[in-house]
Amino acid sequence: MILWGLFKKVVIADRLAIYVNQVYGTPDHFSGSSLLLATLFFTFQIYCDFSGYTDIAIGSARILGFKLMQNFNLPYLANSIGDFWKRWHISLSSWFADYLYKPLGGNRVSKGRWIVNIFIVFTVSGLWHGAKWTFVLWGAIHGFYYLIEFLGSRALIFTGLDSKFQRSRIIHVLRIIIVFSMAFYAWIFFRAANIADAFYITSHLFTGLTQMPYMGSSAFDTVLGLMLIVMLYLVQIMQYKGVFAIYYTPSRTPLLIRYIGYVLLILLIGILGVTSEQFIYFQF
Repeated sequence: MILWGLFKKVVIADRLAIYVNQVYGTPDHFSGSSLLLATLFFTFQIYCDFSGYTDIAIGSARILGFKLMQNFNLPYLANSIGDFWKRWHISLSSWFADYLYKPLGGNRVSKGRWIVNIFIVFTVSGLWHGAKWTFVLWGAIHGFYYLIEFLGSRALIFTGLDSKFQRSRIIHVLRIIIVFSMAFYAWIFFRAANIADAFYITSHLFTGLTQMPYMGSSAFDTVLGLMLIVMLYLVQIMQYKGVFAIYYTPSRTPLLIRYIGYVLLILLIGILGVTSEQFIYFQF
C-alpha cells in the first residue's frame, strides 16, 4: 500500500501537476483543447494525490499494527453521485453524515427541509477545504447533482423502469461515464484560482477543439501523463473486478506476480518519480 500510494503521488500526481499548474495558472492563454487536457490531468492528479496520501498513511499504520479505515474505493468507477460520495474521501463523508447531516434531521424531515439539509452538507464540505468561493461552488454543484439524481431515480421508480436500468450492463457503463463527466466538470471550480478563472474555463472548454493542445514544457511528460492515466484506469478496473486487492481484501494474483509488481513499482518510482510537491491535503 505504501508503494502504490507513493507511486500514485510522485509518478502520476506530481507529473500531472506540472501541466495543470501551467494551464490553470493563466487559463486565458490556452485553447479549449488545452483546458480539457489540463482538467483531465487535474481530475487524476487530485485523486492520485489524495488517495496516495491515505494509502501511505494506512500502510504505515498497518506496519505498526493499526488497521485504519478505507478512504477511497475506486470513485471514478462510481455509477451514481451518491455512489461517488460513498467511494470518495470516505472518512470525511462519514464525518459529515454523522456530525452534520444527521443532527440537521437527515431524511427524517419534510422534503423541503431535506433539500436544504443536502445543500448545507455539500456546501459546508466545500467550505471545509478553504474559505474560497470556488470551493463553496464545487460543493454546491455536487449538492445540485445529488438532488437531480434523486429526482431522476424517483421518476424511474414511478415509471417502473428502475429495474431495467439496474440490470443493463450498457446503462451501467453509461452511468459510470456520466458520473465521471459530472465530477470532471466540478473539479474545474475546485482547481481554478478564482471564480473568474473558473467561469472562463467552463465557457471556453469546448472552443478551439480542432487546435492541437499545448504539449507542456516537455511533450514526453505530457504523453507519459496520458499513458499513466490509462494504466491507472486499467489497474482500477482489475481492482473493481477483484483481480488486484483493494486495501484489506484478498487478492487472486499469485504471490510471485505480486512481488514482481512490487519490484516494478520501486523501479518506476526511482525512474519516473518527479521531485515531490507538498501533498494537496496538507493545505486543508
